[in-house]
Amino acid sequence: MATVYLIPSLLAEESLDAIPAYITDAVRNCQVFFVENERTTRRYLKLLWKSLLPGQEIVIDDYEWFVISENTTTDFIQKIKEGKNIGIISEAGCPGIADPGQTLIAIAQEMNVDVKPLVGPNSILLALMASGMNGQQFQFVGYLPIDNQQRTKALKELENESIKKNSTQIFIETPYRNNQMIDTILKTCSSKTKLCIAVDITGKNESIRTKTISEWQKEKTDIHKRPAIFLLYSHH
Repeated sequence: MATVYLIPSLLAEESLDAIPAYITDAVRNCQVFFVENERTTRRYLKLLWKSLLPGQEIVIDDYEWFVISENTTTDFIQKIKEGKNIGIISEAGCPGIADPGQTLIAIAQEMNVDVKPLVGPNSILLALMASGMNGQQFQFVGYLPIDNQQRTKALKELENESIKKNSTQIFIETPYRNNQMIDTILKTCSSKTKLCIAVDITGKNESIRTKTISEWQKEKTDIHKRPAIFLLYSHH
């Protein structure tokens, strides 16, 4: 009977200590990998073995590899029918959370296969934990619209939603557009609204800081091309 393991990967390259040792056992149990990026995943697994199992090597070519796309669902179903243990690995963090792996996980659930989620770094939860914002009620909304007008409208809606439901609103941006995102937030949101900017989570330059919009307006923030996550919290 097949088992599907959801294997977390690194958020920052130097943060191997954020990956628990038992991940290697799950990897050993797998015969097949479905991954977002084969090259970076191969490198990650080699690093993991070096760090957690010194003196041992992982034989990468012992596994079957598939890159997750719309066309891999047939292969995935086939491998489950063959009774193979499958590992799903995303490019950063935990599979199935803001990640293309969820399509395959849904298929595994429909086929009544055991799905085992494994502990590892997740930027949404780590940022929320450190933000000091409401961790009882929160919403992750992914990417906001690129168009400036629509983005402004979306930010106002998130702010209203936060007030109405007393909830933290969490979103991300493509790293090279981070600075534009901050500009728009600072121009759009109310001065008392809190904004947490979490950058390079688990990396050596990690910074997670929460301030009001008016406090952020007083400083120059440059996080161009650095992986970041944004949290908004507004209440009366």
